[in-house]
Amino acid sequence: METCLLDSFSHGTDCFLFREARAKVNYDSPNEIRRVIESLGISLKPRWGQNFLINRGARNRFLELICPETSDTVWEIGPGLGCLTAELLPRVNSLLVFEIDWGMVRFLEQIFANERLLISQGDALKTWKAALERHGLPDKVVGNLPYRSASAIIGSFADAALAPARMVFTVQRELARRITASPGGKNYSSFSVCCQYAYVIREVFQLKPGSFYPAPEVTSSAILLEPRRHCCPAKDRQLFSRLVRDLFRSRRKTIKNNILGSSLLEEYGREKLLTAVREEGINLSARSEELQVEQFVSLANRILKLQYI
Repeated sequence: METCLLDSFSHGTDCFLFREARAKVNYDSPNEIRRVIESLGISLKPRWGQNFLINRGARNRFLELICPETSDTVWEIGPGLGCLTAELLPRVNSLLVFEIDWGMVRFLEQIFANERLLISQGDALKTWKAALERHGLPDKVVGNLPYRSASAIIGSFADAALAPARMVFTVQRELARRITASPGGKNYSSFSVCCQYAYVIREVFQLKPGSFYPAPEVTSSAILLEPRRHCCPAKDRQLFSRLVRDLFRSRRKTIKNNILGSSLLEEYGREKLLTAVREEGINLSARSEELQVEQFVSLANRILKLQYI
């Protein structure tokens, strides 16, 4: 469900009180955050990854990375009580925030009296495509992503070729290692390949648990994603994604064995798939984590070409 704040301000005194609350909220103070949450009657849910960024320096760095401009349309995923929202609103043309917690939604509706703010209530993973269809491609995307769904959100963006000018996210350090992993490493996976095909990705800085309230048990990382331009792109994005996932299905198996167990076998046939691998100069006895992103792309394109022979 999406709401426009111009339609939300019919609560009289409640509205005034919430706006007063905004002026008094110290987003750097755990005690203040706790006070606001308790006053709203909100019970934090670990599965939603509700850890609020209380590090002002980190917030400022986020703003520097996202480079908000007055002409920008921006998406924010997981605004919480609005610490980044408050900084972004005066700097951009419009802001759409995705928030799953109804209590947070009501708070945001009341304190941000700004026609440039839209709120999409619900799970961002399930609602972003509808938002894209309704509002078009955003210029920037930013978010303190829930740890449990961060990989699914970023992966869905990559699979759909969502390409804003830049995206800046806070993720678990372990996920940052996976998404930026190089071939040959233990963290290199189908997720790494698909994301690195779609984006140029950089881990910019790390955040200790104390940067958040409540403090998580792990270190977090800020990552920057920008669209990758290809001289030889995948001609069939779905085929590319399927091939990558099939080749990483069993990491301990060779490329040949993963090919023979591939979901592509019925469509393309055993001989065509093995021929494509050989013609690419790829060792059938090697393992998928040894291949560069470009090799997966080239192999997918060759398989597509062999389909018509």
